[in-house]
Amino acid sequence: MAATIDEIAPDLFRITSFVESANFQFSSFLVRDDEPMLYHTNLRALFPDIRSGIEKVIEPSTIRWIGFSHFESDECGALNDWLAIAPHAQPVCSFVGARTSITDFSDRPPRILDVDERIETGSHIFRVIETKHVPHGWDASLLFEETASTLFCSDLVGQGGDVEALTEGDIVGRSQDYNEHQAAGPMSRAVPFTDETLPIIENLAALRPKTLACMHGSSFAGNGGQVLLDFGAMLKRLNARNNTEY
Repeated sequence: MAATIDEIAPDLFRITSFVESANFQFSSFLVRDDEPMLYHTNLRALFPDIRSGIEKVIEPSTIRWIGFSHFESDECGALNDWLAIAPHAQPVCSFVGARTSITDFSDRPPRILDVDERIETGSHIFRVIETKHVPHGWDASLLFEETASTLFCSDLVGQGGDVEALTEGDIVGRSQDYNEHQAAGPMSRAVPFTDETLPIIENLAALRPKTLACMHGSSFAGNGGQVLLDFGAMLKRLNARNNTEY
């Protein structure tokens, strides 16, 4: 299925492929600016579809920055494919991400963003927020765009199904349904619940994001901080129910 393209906020485009066999959407996000930012390279198998979608918004060769949360195929599997067609593009990641994976994996050295360091792309200002093991992985981080208060939240509040691009509705309920469904199979416990999980989510909520750019399922417009708090509470309930804390 060809990728769908939706402008979910000014100059913020959601480019999504739906994989029917998994009943799951895989989204990349493009911020159109003087120095375009792509968040999530997506799977290598989806590279042609995502590239075709981006071509409807900008010339892909002009992409300057490529971000992702953690080292996983849907996050950065197609990184080198994008670097091959965008000669000035550079990966953006945390120190741990660079040290553990990206410096070795990437065909071009990454830009490592330290705590409180920003990238200005023209009209937008980005910073990487270290979120170790949230959603998962030692190298995990999230990207926050300060100008429009957009949190690119990777697998947090992930939902199944071929759903709408943007909603003001209950994505936490959908996420709970998805997590409960996954709990019965080999893909369970995607987001580990530890003593640090809720404090990290609470810190993200304190950013008061107006848009949550979710990689899987609908993105959200509205009180993103409350959604994140509700999501954390949901994870805590599921963890208590399943007794799977680790």
